[in-house]
Amino acid sequence: MTDSVSSQHARQRAEADVVSPHLPSGYTAEPIASNTAGPNDSQSPSDPTSPPEPQDSLRLQGGDIHREIFKIGARAKLGQRAATFAAPEIRRSSTFQPRDHIPASEQRAPGGFRRQFVQQQGRLNIATAPVTRDFVSFLALYGSFAGEDLGESEEESVAPSEDEEDAHPTESRPLLGRRKSTRRPIRPGDAGTTKSFFTLLKAFIGTGIMFLPKAFNNGGILFSSVTLITVSLLSALSFHLLLQCRRRHGGGYGEIGAAIGGRRLRALILTSITLSQIGFVCSGMIFIAQNLRSFLNAVTPGSSFVLDTKGLIAIQLVVLIPLALIRDISRLGPAALLADIFIFIGLFYIWYYDISTLATSGIHPTVQLFNPDAFTLTIGSAIFTFEGIGLILPIQSSMAEPNKFPRLLYIVMVIITIIFTSVGALCYATFGDKTRVEIISNYPQTSKLVNSVQFLYSMAVLVGTPVQLFPATRIIETSAFGDRASGKKSWATKWKKNAFRTSITGLCGLISIVGASDLDKFVALIGAFACVPLVYIYPAFLHFKGVARSPWVRAGDVVLCVIGTIAMVYSTAVTLSTWIRG
Repeated sequence: MTDSVSSQHARQRAEADVVSPHLPSGYTAEPIASNTAGPNDSQSPSDPTSPPEPQDSLRLQGGDIHREIFKIGARAKLGQRAATFAAPEIRRSSTFQPRDHIPASEQRAPGGFRRQFVQQQGRLNIATAPVTRDFVSFLALYGSFAGEDLGESEEESVAPSEDEEDAHPTESRPLLGRRKSTRRPIRPGDAGTTKSFFTLLKAFIGTGIMFLPKAFNNGGILFSSVTLITVSLLSALSFHLLLQCRRRHGGGYGEIGAAIGGRRLRALILTSITLSQIGFVCSGMIFIAQNLRSFLNAVTPGSSFVLDTKGLIAIQLVVLIPLALIRDISRLGPAALLADIFIFIGLFYIWYYDISTLATSGIHPTVQLFNPDAFTLTIGSAIFTFEGIGLILPIQSSMAEPNKFPRLLYIVMVIITIIFTSVGALCYATFGDKTRVEIISNYPQTSKLVNSVQFLYSMAVLVGTPVQLFPATRIIETSAFGDRASGKKSWATKWKKNAFRTSITGLCGLISIVGASDLDKFVALIGAFACVPLVYIYPAFLHFKGVARSPWVRAGDVVLCVIGTIAMVYSTAVTLSTWIRG
């Protein structure tokens, strides 16, 4: 009995600790409260040093409505015996209680009668059940009583439109804004350090690693290695700046931009994300087509009918268009997992073949330390490879201990820098100036193992393409149709969105056909024009405006912005001129 009384009193004190910071000071539901003078009355206490006498919460506007909330703190301040003294509770067997029975103690809590009524009517099911069963649990979970977005319902929430926010308030203006649908509740992170490590590792290791051998051929083995390390250090610095902005302002990449620079900066960030993702999709489609063409030439030697790269890009649309119509990205999870397995199989084979070849034959005689003719293409390709900033913030949010994320990020950056440099340097040292863009085509085409790796890697990139296209599609779709347009309620809206997604996928196919002749230049252009702002310019600018206070830190942000801008303009211009010259 003593243990149960102590635990009950401890629970009351815990509830009081949650509620008390959100209640107005100077009011209480304790019996000692004064009901004669308010806190703003002109009377002065007899002892100026004594604290003001607490007032009864019933003096507040609507005091009888929120009286039970003030009683939570009052009960916790009573003595342990006084707080728990009551007539003995009659224990009833749960066998004869209905399934939706709510104990009397819960019915006395705010909203308890209504919850019992809803449950008895059979309206409270898994889809509509509240996250918490009482007010105190709700407050402890979401951390605020007022002035904060405590979480929105699954169906809709009140939110003012842009026109209503900008318009001058008048008598005809509604007090509540239009309702805005929400897609998913905010969930606390639960991922451990190990799971986050592998997720972060996969966020950086994608199709871009296959373009590094050709990038080393364009820049030379020494220059390309130094460039990769430099890009890695600058990227880690930019990630650090973005995490600091997130710590200060919260939200995602676009939301941080809106909080610091307004809607235009948010739109600019989302535009860059869209362009980069479309660039990844197009380069992947070209990579698939060229690898499949090499695979078909190897397995069907002497055949007169082999599709060219453009035809193979068109065939990919048959697979990609249905996958692009999927609304829930989680359904693409199995395909992404399969892609990861195939990519790592390809990497292990590349390491095995290159190391064994270099051990027996040595470095290829055409290997250069620096290639002055096409070294600028290496810069864009390196930035393209390290572009994983879009997944930095979501992975941090998924962690149970987000404070451990920065250290984990730096460890992963070291590992992927070693992986990227080793793949590029080993392949270029093995094949020299014969290194191709689709690096797997350099390996013996008569080997069944090579053919299998070539085909599996192509399928890995193909099934992973819808995952890369999904963010760009959602950003453009939201801008075109708005947040409130839902295909669940309107077939016309659903088919309009289907046609829109089909058009986006078809546009990616057309861009791929145009850039298929020079994949290495296309990758460098995407890295220079779309990825440089996301990785170097925007984080430094956001940190400069929203976080930095020290003159030296602000100067560093300016330097990083200038470096990023120069790299974007110079690399884009040189890549375009090189592409035009052929």
